[in-house]
Formats: sequence, structure tokens, C-alpha cells
Amino acid sequence: MVDSSNEETERRKWFRLDMEKELVDIIWTDEHGQQHNKKIACLDFSRGGLKLDCDQNLPLNAAVTVVFKSAHASSQKLYGKVLRSVKQDNGWFEIALILDTDAK
Repeated sequence: MVDSSNEETERRKWFRLDMEKELVDIIWTDEHGQQHNKKIACLDFSRGGLKLDCDQNLPLNAAVTVVFKSAHASSQKLYGKVLRSVKQDNGWFEIALILDTDAK
């Protein structure tokens, strides 16, 4: 029997919802204190976090605000931090965020 990796355990811990690459806005501050705002694709969403597809790397542990449907008055904001950023073969980064349930 093969031991499960932490990644497998993490993926099975929460129900995941395929977001069909819905566009979301993300906001983060870099190590120089400059705020960035970018529209990117959300790949999936779970109670524990999100997986995003981004054309640039985000630093580990960076605080990120995710805004769903930012053009609407009823937009939703979630807060999290970068858990991992993995460069894909196409040059883009798969960004995993863990949600901060204490943030407002």
C-alpha cells in the first residue's frame, strides 16, 4: 500500500467546485508595498481555498483578496494567502490559495 501525500489529503479534505475558469479579480501587495490588481481565471473553489491560473508568480504567503463578479454591486470578496505557486509547462502559474476564515 502506498502512503497518500499531503497534496492528496488536502485535495480530498473539502468538496471542490469546478469554476470552469470563471474570471475573478485578485488584489495583493508585493514585497515592495506596491498593490497589484489582476483579472485571472479561477479553476476551482472549495471550503478550504481556491486554485487560480495566473500569468505571473505570486510570492508564498502573500495575502490575496479575491473578488467574484467585481462589476456587480453584490460582488463577493474572499481573503486568503498563497499556499503554493507551480509553474506549468505553458509558462503560467497554478496558484493555490488557502482561505483566511478570520479575515473581514
